[in-house]
Amino acid sequence: MSNEILNLIFDKPGCKQININKVLKNVCILFFLGFACLKVSAQAPLEIKRALAEKYIGGSALIFQDSTAKLGFEEIRQLDAQFKPSQFAVPNLGISANNNWLKLKLQNNTNQEDFILNISNPIINEVEIFILKDGKVKSHRSTNYLPIRDRKYKHQFYLFDLNVKPQDSLTVYLKLNANEQILAPISIHTTEQTLPVLSSADAKTGIYLGIMAVMLLYNLFIYFTVRDKDYLVYCHYIFWVALTQATLLGFAHRFIWTDNFWLSTNMVIICGVMSGIATILFAKSFLRIQEYSKRLNRLLSFTVLMYVTALVLLLANYKQHAFQLVNLTAATVSLLIMFIAWYIYRKKYAPAKFFLISWSVFFASILVFVAKDYGLVPYNDFTVHAVEIGSALEAVLLSFALANKINIFKKEKELSQAQALAVAHENERIIREQNVILEQKVQERTHELSETNQELSNTLDHLKETQSQLVASEKMASLGQLTAGIAHEINNPINFVTSNVSPLKRDVNQLLEALKYIENVGLSEKPVTEKQQAIEDYKEELDFDYLKIEIGHLLSGIYDGASRTAEIVKGLRLFSRLDEDDLKKADINEGLDSTLVIMNSALNSNKIEVVKSYGELPLAECYPGKLNQVFLNIISNAIHAVQKVHGESGEGKLGISTYSEGENIFISIKDNGTGMNETTQSKIFDPFYTTKDVGEGTGLGMSIAFNTIKKHSGEIIVHSKVGEGTEMLIRIPIVHQISTS
Repeated sequence: MSNEILNLIFDKPGCKQININKVLKNVCILFFLGFACLKVSAQAPLEIKRALAEKYIGGSALIFQDSTAKLGFEEIRQLDAQFKPSQFAVPNLGISANNNWLKLKLQNNTNQEDFILNISNPIINEVEIFILKDGKVKSHRSTNYLPIRDRKYKHQFYLFDLNVKPQDSLTVYLKLNANEQILAPISIHTTEQTLPVLSSADAKTGIYLGIMAVMLLYNLFIYFTVRDKDYLVYCHYIFWVALTQATLLGFAHRFIWTDNFWLSTNMVIICGVMSGIATILFAKSFLRIQEYSKRLNRLLSFTVLMYVTALVLLLANYKQHAFQLVNLTAATVSLLIMFIAWYIYRKKYAPAKFFLISWSVFFASILVFVAKDYGLVPYNDFTVHAVEIGSALEAVLLSFALANKINIFKKEKELSQAQALAVAHENERIIREQNVILEQKVQERTHELSETNQELSNTLDHLKETQSQLVASEKMASLGQLTAGIAHEINNPINFVTSNVSPLKRDVNQLLEALKYIENVGLSEKPVTEKQQAIEDYKEELDFDYLKIEIGHLLSGIYDGASRTAEIVKGLRLFSRLDEDDLKKADINEGLDSTLVIMNSALNSNKIEVVKSYGELPLAECYPGKLNQVFLNIISNAIHAVQKVHGESGEGKLGISTYSEGENIFISIKDNGTGMNETTQSKIFDPFYTTKDVGEGTGLGMSIAFNTIKKHSGEIIVHSKVGEGTEMLIRIPIVHQISTS
């Protein structure tokens, strides 16, 4: 029957239905047990009958700590004389890398022979048992490095079978190893007793985790309702505290990371670090430490570095040092937060009172838990689960504290609103009185402003007329320059055409006379041979072959002149678009070429080399005629600057390049002329500013160019150095944007 009960909890086949009432009865075991623990002489065998009645039997054990951590079982047996009696019912073996050995002699004075030895500390990394009976040794090893499902008994506690016949005896050696502090709560149960004991332990843990889960979900729900970040930080704190306890009690290894041995052996330290940091963050958020004491806030922040250092030590495989640092930091943080809460409460911050009460409860539970580890209080259900009880009570009390803080803030808000309403009513009264006075003054000022506004309107109209006249003047100046250049450009190809017309007319007449002569010869009655000879003689006399070549050259010259004239006319048509006030898509490269055609005379007369580097550009939405005017003004200024430096030496250069980038088109017009200093660059776009001599310019060209590009939502960037030249970089968007100016 006893094996069937164990098979049921540990998932073994062939089990029967358990007695639910019996399990529930054991779940309701009281948390608070008596503090009396009997010390048993470690020299005499422990009667199993008495062991079954005791909570823990570690007081009957002998202890030896192997500092070399290398001695085997047979070597340990030879050192029996060095084993020392345990001082406590639950031996505290400290924190070290030693192999810790416990020795128990058992005498079966019952009529049963199947028992289970239970070590109810799941954070021990490894337990190995050696059972010495009748000169024979049986051993079994259980460890957190393997999944719990690989154990015979699928529970987080270490459980080992003890088979000893009635009136028989045996000796048990236990080897314990862990990264953390080792406490050895050893007990012996019959197989029938084991299920209620384990069920009771699991039920207590389940109740605790259930409470923490409820508090987590409750506060998370409140956070999504009120959007107070303190609730979110508190949920983070509850999560890590609950996970820490679940790890210490073995539930996490059993149900969460059962296949990850690294987490199973190190998560106690990791959870200690994370729960400590979560505690600090919540204390800072809830108590508003930054507002009341920046020095204490910085001091509390420093403890986070201590936790991070512990984590680094863990990753560097200094696990014992990491555990000790976590414990030291936790104690420091607990005391520091107690002091800070008291200090802020003295500053009349009401929510600190509830925090201080709840934290005191939790701190007291930690003191009881730690005192249990060092034998200052008995090792029993209450002291073992003190932190769980304290953290659950703290979670409930802090939830009340958060709710109370919201009520306080709500009252403060209502009071603030009432004060604000009273101030608003007073302001309204003052405003009404002031409005009467202001209305009188406004009426007086309105009359004055009306007169001033009329004067300003007249002045503005006058300025607009003047501006229109100045722009028209600049356009007429550009038109004069354009007309002179076009006249010169067209005159050359037209002269070429007219000079070829007279020779062509003469050659055509000769050709017609030759045709008439050949016709007469062909109609005569002479023999064919004589006709052919007469025609050949005439062609030789006329030099007919040269006549054909000459006619070809003359026609080619006339064609070239006409083509050049057509090209100039086309450029003129493109440059001086009549639809310049209409927004349309245009080819920027084509506009530049038309401008160069217009300016070709000025470029040639000053022997300026033009270097073009056009990129493939998309059609741009623009005002083509206005852009051509901008190009004309800039190129005209560049020619003037180059002519002043290089004259007609032929060393002047003008570089024009275009490219597109992103949603913009860029046009670069660069010369090797005089260049400009910083003062000139800062004033170049000012109306009427010019560096030319009197009579050479109006000073409006670059101002008009600047406003035109601005109208296109673009910009002109000037790069210039005195003596090296100037580059005007124009940027305009491909798709026209409405100017905000």
